[in-house]
Amino acid sequence: MRYVSTRGNAPILGFADVVLAGLATDGGLYVPEAWPQLPSAPASRYTDVAMQVISPFVDNDIDHDTLSRLITESYATFRHPDVVPIVDLEPGHQLMELFHGPTLAFKDVALQLLGRLFDHILSSRGEKVTIVGATSGDTGSAAIDGVKNCAHVDIVILYPKGRVSDVQRRQMTTVDSPNVRTVAIDGTFDDCQDLVKAMFNHAEFREAHNLSAVNSINWARVMAQVVYYVEATRKLGGPIDVTVPTGNFGNVLSGWIAQQMGAPLRHLIVASNQNDILTRFFESQSMKATTVHPTLSPSMDIQVSSNFERLLFEMNNRDGAVTATQLARFRQLGTMGVEPDQFAQWIAPTFRAARSSDHDTLATMRSVFENTGMQIDPHTAVGVKAAREFAEDGVPMLTLATAHPAKFPDAVERATGIRPALPEHLANLFDLPERTVDLPNDLDAVEAYVASTHR
Repeated sequence: MRYVSTRGNAPILGFADVVLAGLATDGGLYVPEAWPQLPSAPASRYTDVAMQVISPFVDNDIDHDTLSRLITESYATFRHPDVVPIVDLEPGHQLMELFHGPTLAFKDVALQLLGRLFDHILSSRGEKVTIVGATSGDTGSAAIDGVKNCAHVDIVILYPKGRVSDVQRRQMTTVDSPNVRTVAIDGTFDDCQDLVKAMFNHAEFREAHNLSAVNSINWARVMAQVVYYVEATRKLGGPIDVTVPTGNFGNVLSGWIAQQMGAPLRHLIVASNQNDILTRFFESQSMKATTVHPTLSPSMDIQVSSNFERLLFEMNNRDGAVTATQLARFRQLGTMGVEPDQFAQWIAPTFRAARSSDHDTLATMRSVFENTGMQIDPHTAVGVKAAREFAEDGVPMLTLATAHPAKFPDAVERATGIRPALPEHLANLFDLPERTVDLPNDLDAVEAYVASTHR
């Protein structure tokens, strides 16, 4: 299995090199040269399903027994024996709980594995990397937890100051490990993401500090998320519809990839909050960036969805030059359209989209609690509202529950009147000292800080 850049002007790499590179040297994102097909007989346990899905992407870069061990160790950290259990919500509508990992968010599914992949690859090569990542809330803590014990990794996470929940921030800033640094940026998540991409595109800096990425620009993140879509169709049959609370497009893209590999997925429903650039695109065939609005679902407060580039590359018949030109124009003008035939072929058959205001989100959280006694977090509520809009009789509907309600206690208490408690392993989170620095939205300042942390 070989990997190519979505912008067509970077070296073709194998899996291990793609994991370490993160972003391609031409600024593009790596994708496999072809989509493998799922085996006809699915496995019966989550870890075995993961082996079936992931093995073709890894190919011979990691031997079978080692890969199996890394997968088994990754999901042994989850608090539920099914790893990602499915629970009933209402007739014909179920939730897949993706928040049973160490940091209570779906990002753990990929980042527990990615941390182990990093450590294995780097130790076998005798190398070390500096991971630089941007987070809208959940990626940062999940990435830190995944690599906090890695001897071959330093990590610096940028997050938008005042735009993540207290729990999300403390899960990053209270980790007392010498290889972990967190930075509060005076700006939005998009600003943080732009700073990370700029550092990767600064070739001299990137090489001097051997930068690597854990954001969903890293292919291994997207790959690991494909597994739970396959698991969903194994348990529920198919075809099914899946609703995905969506910000950076990586999670729902994983569902599209699972569909390309043969999983019986019918519609993928993109659920947006007030920052609805994706919903507007699916409605109008035109993508136009606007101001980022702070909402009750902060992990989705995004206007530049990086992973859409991977789908755009497919829509352009894998023409990297065309994709690069479109994205450069989008960066310059803040708007981008696609041709009607592209939309008809790649978007219309599979994708649906909806949006939720904060008022809608609270109302959904309240109705779920009143009807079932279940508390859901605001991101999951955005998904549930969209799922209810698109539900069809006779077609199973699954909503991805992307975070534990205790990660957003203020919003949950506001909706239900009851403050959700943190799980026991995080019960002392607010007693721990925080370690973080504040920096302006300035590339030179951030690069200087990253350089100063290099061990």
